[in-house]
Amino acid sequence: MDKPLLLIAALLCAGYANADNSKANTPSVVEQDGFTLPLSRLKFNPGLDQREFERSTLNALNVFDPLESWNRRVYHFNYRFDQWVFLPVVNGYQYITPTFLRTGVSNFFNNLGDVPNLLNSLFQLKGKRSMETTGRLLLNTTIGIAGLWDPATMMGLPRQNEDFGQTLGFYGVPGGAYVVLPILGPSNLRDTGGLVFDFAAEAQINFLNVAEVSGNHPELLLLRGIDKRYQTSFRYGQLNSPFEYEKVRYVYTEARKLQIAE
Repeated sequence: MDKPLLLIAALLCAGYANADNSKANTPSVVEQDGFTLPLSRLKFNPGLDQREFERSTLNALNVFDPLESWNRRVYHFNYRFDQWVFLPVVNGYQYITPTFLRTGVSNFFNNLGDVPNLLNSLFQLKGKRSMETTGRLLLNTTIGIAGLWDPATMMGLPRQNEDFGQTLGFYGVPGGAYVVLPILGPSNLRDTGGLVFDFAAEAQINFLNVAEVSGNHPELLLLRGIDKRYQTSFRYGQLNSPFEYEKVRYVYTEARKLQIAE
């Protein structure tokens, strides 16, 4: 009796072991993120369309905007001004101006912009960036013929943007309420004050005597505004979403946090 019982027990153990091995050898489907079918338990509501999904997503990405009603009006004004005035002028500027001349104009105004960049790098105690911006100013103003050419970038000294809004943020000043400025676009209370300071500082320093000459020749300020828009790739309506205002507001706010933190 013992031998038949032992034989039956051995056969049962072998069958269990084979069954267990077959389960272990079954390959599990693993997605690229390392989770095993994480979407299999999610339930989607087929009644929600893409816009409702965007609306619920943007509610989670809210930004402090107590002036939203006014800001939306300014945003709409900027949209129409860009569509009917700014971009046609920029397109005309591109049409009548050779590429090398447009590049020279951009380099010249970028060289002027390196003055507040240097000032704010010093305010933020960024030694390396201050030295690099100083090197850019020296190279581009001398070898680059008053900044018409940009040899500094070719020599490994790329342009670094620093403004007084970033300086205030560096020292812990909060951004405050979100603001849309006429023509200039997204900002906040802190950055708007910083913008005023940068303009005033550039006028007082009067680098290459441009600020003084601009007082008698406002066409230089107009050309600088056109060049600024020419260098800005953003186009109103390019997001193809009814929630473009919310998206631009959120992206601007988060981008400023990253700029201050770097």
